[in-house]
Amino acid sequence: MTQTPELLRRLLRAKDHMDRASHENWPVARLAQVSAVSTAHFARSFKDAFGMPPHRYLLSRRIERAVALLRDTDLPITEIALQTGWTSLGTFGRIFRDITGNSPGAVRDSERARAPVQGPVPECHARAAQRPDLNIAVLEKRRRSGLVSVDPT
Repeated sequence: MTQTPELLRRLLRAKDHMDRASHENWPVARLAQVSAVSTAHFARSFKDAFGMPPHRYLLSRRIERAVALLRDTDLPITEIALQTGWTSLGTFGRIFRDITGNSPGAVRDSERARAPVQGPVPECHARAAQRPDLNIAVLEKRRRSGLVSVDPT
């Protein structure tokens, strides 16, 4: 399905809003309103354009920001969770572990152990290199790793 340049501009507008304020709640209805398209059309078009649903995109931005805060600040993990848009520390920890494979504390330790050798790297490049793969749903990742049992009935 090809998308018109006008629709792509509208989708990018919503994506830019999520990038700028990933700590805010961005339900599909709000994103569709920003893009000036219907809710269902927005959800389908966003996935077609960017390869993942809007919610997964938002999760990836929040986790990227959390990793940067863990690496660059001494803020408590609870404060980082709140600053990146999570209202539940348990949900933050579970999703963080599902996406990165480690707990926030372990990521903080490993990020700090990897001191930059060649000098500071722009944050946008560091984020792109460490961007989590969210092409597979978190529930599917859990199923594959055996953390969730599937009832065959």
